[in-house]
Amino acid sequence: MTIHQPSPSRYKHDINAALNTAGGHLSIGRGGFTLHYGNSARLSGYDIEPIKAECIAAGLPVIDSLAAPFDAVAELAIRGPMIAVGRDPDPKPLHSLSFASLQAIARNYAEAGAEVWNVPGIQPPGDRRSEEPGS
Repeated sequence: MTIHQPSPSRYKHDINAALNTAGGHLSIGRGGFTLHYGNSARLSGYDIEPIKAECIAAGLPVIDSLAAPFDAVAELAIRGPMIAVGRDPDPKPLHSLSFASLQAIARNYAEAGAEVWNVPGIQPPGDRRSEEPGS
């Protein structure tokens, strides 16, 4: 009988670094994924599903904009602000080159149709049915 051992994670170290960084998160878009951690540290790639599953299981915030309309995502990305990772958010007023909290930006993406996990105050995609009238 063969016992299948789970393969070791190639992302564990980076995910742990993101979990220990204020604003650390995984973003997924049409160009692949980017794991944000440290002050401007990033890990990018195209093998989305394995890292997405690991990040969600680890409790790391994940913003997946693949299902959101392109124009809505482009508007958010171009007009900003950006997520403050490893730094304090900037004071208001915010603009395209300023930094805001992960929670605020994740809420904007969720409202635009992105799937968001592990962000306080935002229900994961499978739980959003309870937000619909009559559910």
